[in-house]
Amino acid sequence: MLKKKIKTLLIGTNNKGKLKEIRDLLPKSIKNYSTAKFKLKSPVENGNSFKENSLLKARYFSKKTNLICLADDSGLEIDCLNKKPGIFSARWGGPKGDFNKAIKKVFRELFKKDKNWKKKKIKARFVCALSICYLDKIIASVSGKIEGTISNYPRGRNGFGYDPIFIPKNKKKTFGEMKPSNKYKIDHRSIAFKKIRKFL
Repeated sequence: MLKKKIKTLLIGTNNKGKLKEIRDLLPKSIKNYSTAKFKLKSPVENGNSFKENSLLKARYFSKKTNLICLADDSGLEIDCLNKKPGIFSARWGGPKGDFNKAIKKVFRELFKKDKNWKKKKIKARFVCALSICYLDKIIASVSGKIEGTISNYPRGRNGFGYDPIFIPKNKKKTFGEMKPSNKYKIDHRSIAFKKIRKFL
């Protein structure tokens, strides 16, 4: 853990949805920058886990800017699809990260697995790994997850990514139907943030 509080932080993502949520979750005392400010492209994510990819991104962006970097890697795991899309969640949307396309692929894969999938509870979870690095030094690396099920069709226009098809356990609304303030109280990223706050 750093002895001094972090005052300036680079948020290592080019995903606008993640950037907004991370900014909302960060302490207001921390001055933060986006990778867009430095016109940085994301590195190739060739890790074998969410943690490996979050560390890879945090180190990469930190070295590019000489700033302490907080990076996120997250995705959707669907049990009956052998936890796919998993670390390939964004890539299911193609080169442009089109999540409408990714959601359609989820439905196609579920139909291939079981034509009657819509009549069953499809167990899934969102996983988030957060890492803070300064150059090669790992300051913190944590994870959070939330269990739930897949809805039969996209619902709601809030959030981003797979939010419109994920129903958190013991809830009726998808993340896409929830107000952001309500989502932030329970989602995988906020769970990970609770663990990483002591390092900020």
